[in-house]
Amino acid sequence: MVLLRRVIGDALRARRQGQHRTLREVSTAANVSLGYLSEIERGQKEASSELLAAICDALGARLSELLGEVSDTLSLAEGMEGVLVPIEDGAVSAPVQKSDASMRKMATTDGNVSVSVRQDSSLKATLRATRKRERDVVYAA
Repeated sequence: MVLLRRVIGDALRARRQGQHRTLREVSTAANVSLGYLSEIERGQKEASSELLAAICDALGARLSELLGEVSDTLSLAEGMEGVLVPIEDGAVSAPVQKSDASMRKMATTDGNVSVSVRQDSSLKATLRATRKRERDVVYAA
């Protein structure tokens, strides 16, 4: 199952790296500790809406832009069979040996966003999203 916090973290990291900025620069600008920002980017911590807004502000982005990217990524992932399958309450899965035979790889694209998922087990999936950067378009009147 793909976790929302991982997709948000990937989107934040992609924006930061796209600007060639360090964790330290962004954490200082957002007034959040470097370690905590790192955990958010790695999908290990859930960020509050206030904290996400501060990080987006530090990156020069609107929160709605970031959440739009996350929504696009999740929308594509939902179309991939078995990726966003909920785990039933109380269900315990036996550990799966990590071998090429036990991993499933899936990919899809809509032209602007490409999503690939590696399903390691019923409880662990790695989602990679790549967004095609649009060039600035100037409209003449």
